[in-house]
Amino acid sequence: MNIIISNSNNIPIYEQIKEQIKSKIISNELKAGEMLPSIRSLAKDLRISVITTKNAYEQLEKEGYIETIASKGTYVANKNVEIIREEQLQKVESLIDTAVSIAKISKISREEIQTMLDILYEEDN
Repeated sequence: MNIIISNSNNIPIYEQIKEQIKSKIISNELKAGEMLPSIRSLAKDLRISVITTKNAYEQLEKEGYIETIASKGTYVANKNVEIIREEQLQKVESLIDTAVSIAKISKISREEIQTMLDILYEEDN
């Protein structure tokens, strides 16, 4: 599994792993029922502590993205992709709502917000 760890940002390593796996599940790069690497194997591949990988997997399991079956392994949960997408849409909507409120208070125009959004969206692609 291709996961990139950055030591230069302030995001904990387990969180970086969690978010990248979650992103792969949401984009359907990892499909429901697909087996994930073991905690030990992923830790070895990434050259990190097994505890860090375990924390990432525990968070993903708590959020319903993966499931662990004793003596069999860890798999992408059969959670409906539409439900996952809806959860993500709600998070984005909440953040945009906050940004719009701040923009209105600061007298930042809709056009300026749109320009910022266009620039930020393109930077990630």
